[in-house]
Amino acid sequence: MLNFGLTELRLVAPRDGWPNPAAGPAASGADIVLERATVFGSVADAVADCAHVYATTVRKRGVTKPVVTPERAAGMIRTSTAKSAILFGPERAGLETDDVALARTIITAPINPEFGSLNLAQAVILVAYEWSKGEALAMPPETDLPPPAPQEELDGMIAQLESILDGAGFFFPPDRVPTTRRTLRTLLTKPGWSSQEVRTLRGVLSAIERPRDRG
Repeated sequence: MLNFGLTELRLVAPRDGWPNPAAGPAASGADIVLERATVFGSVADAVADCAHVYATTVRKRGVTKPVVTPERAAGMIRTSTAKSAILFGPERAGLETDDVALARTIITAPINPEFGSLNLAQAVILVAYEWSKGEALAMPPETDLPPPAPQEELDGMIAQLESILDGAGFFFPPDRVPTTRRTLRTLLTKPGWSSQEVRTLRGVLSAIERPRDRG
């Protein structure tokens, strides 16, 4: 939940009670979710203040409800001004039919019909990820990317390479020279070379052109 910006966890009749000492290590540092978690005796109580309730299940279990994908559900939740709840069932059996009946909409992920089983963690992360797409959760890079090299520096590198290749007889046959040079320039101008990258490659080219005497 916390990976994707969700912090309001509601638990219904936890099998092992609450608080549960085993939950802390399993949460891997998501303590804020555990600290804010609230416990209810029934699903009905847990969703009593929610105008929109979504049940995650593969099977409709005999209940006629609109069925949407996690992506569609995320869009519906985001555009609604009322509180929404997403129901997830226990690991082993999933949601009971009576629990699904409380929901207004069913969330079902497009999945391989030959193997449609998801465990609880997988179901939560799938739905939470779709919801998070509209949130500003992306982390900035640790260091700023260097600015692109000026065109003059890039042209100098390309000219140096062409000179070396010309001396090595690379540009042949003559009628293909313009096309080959154009292809080479296109290749080298595709990436956003930084000044440091240009200097590094020119150093490589200089080493090739004038090998050091290791004797």
